[in-house]
Amino acid sequence: MKYSEASLGRTFIIRLEHGDKIPDVIEEFAQTHMIESAIVSFIGGADKGSKVVAGPKEGGTENPGVIVENLLGVSESLGIGTLFLNEHKIPKLHMHSSFGRGRDTITGCTREGVEIWTYGEVVLLEIKNTTALRKTDPSTGFVLLNL
Repeated sequence: MKYSEASLGRTFIIRLEHGDKIPDVIEEFAQTHMIESAIVSFIGGADKGSKVVAGPKEGGTENPGVIVENLLGVSESLGIGTLFLNEHKIPKLHMHSSFGRGRDTITGCTREGVEIWTYGEVVLLEIKNTTALRKTDPSTGFVLLNL
């Protein structure tokens, strides 16, 4: 286990509009407001066709491949994630969300693009005084949080 101590900064409450896309809109907001790291929570509607990374095809870390699923219909959704700068000093969101429609549910990473249906709500808690950074791990190829 590795850790880093930090402190909270600003709090932002964001209303997402129909057609906004996660993670793009949150990363753009962070860049505009000079947010280097944050905790991000999301609740709202996700539109049909949104893409969710629903796990690796294989269980190992060597070329595991990913499963990308399209939402088959408008879905209720909620998610939690973290935002940290990458190696190029660009804020990158890592958010996992659950999407439900009737009795069908899927959970996964939003990195392939989740479009908002009607509206969404985001609460972003800025994290200050941290050296945490997202870097590509040469052994796995994963972009990991480094402390």
